[in-house]
Amino acid sequence: MDNKVAIVTGASSGIGYATSLKLSKAGIRVVAGARRTDRLQDLEKQIIENNGEILIQKLDVTSKSDCDSLANATVNKWGKIDVLINNAGLMPLSYFRYGKVEEWEQMVDVNIKGVLYCTSAVVPYMLQQKSGHIINISSVAGRVVFAGGSVYCATKHAITAFSEGLRKELSPKDNIRVSCIEPGVVSTELLESITDETMTGYIQATKDMEILQSEDIANAISYVIQAPDHVNINEVLIRPTAQER
Repeated sequence: MDNKVAIVTGASSGIGYATSLKLSKAGIRVVAGARRTDRLQDLEKQIIENNGEILIQKLDVTSKSDCDSLANATVNKWGKIDVLINNAGLMPLSYFRYGKVEEWEQMVDVNIKGVLYCTSAVVPYMLQQKSGHIINISSVAGRVVFAGGSVYCATKHAITAFSEGLRKELSPKDNIRVSCIEPGVVSTELLESITDETMTGYIQATKDMEILQSEDIANAISYVIQAPDHVNINEVLIRPTAQER
């Protein structure tokens, strides 16, 4: 893990924040991108206090120029990109009948296009290096569809499919590993984005079980990265023990 360079998107909170801390403690140099730079500054301070190395930069994954800029800044500082963790995502669940078009568009822009933009920004460098690791954070919703999650599930199914297609294209010939992490219910800010009041039953159900913590997913990401170069862990599905679907 020492001296690897990893980009983490959506690093200002939740899984991205926990992953940045976890990887830094393992000796990885972290490049943290997010829209909330005040949170990134807190992360930077914490990592530096633990003798880690970090570069922070404002990042809106819906802006291709932002994604390109982050990749370029990473190479300018440390000369390479070993790992990309596409973590930024939104989950404003709602029943389709209520026509929350703006929320659908946000999910498509962040959950799908953001992953494509960030991946396209790093792939040229990884191809040149003949090495790299792309880790996409999908969801159990990328396998299991549920009422009120039709659009969100569609975006996560897209990421799961994209990950497999990318693996077939890049892993055998170019030594670029691709992994898809699929968490179940995690204690993050995602639930706070739900504006559909009829989803209160779903929210309450998550509060009634012992759910995953961001650190649980960070541990899974660390495990995937630490696999030997000839081992490509393609999918990791993680549910709380109490989660049925």
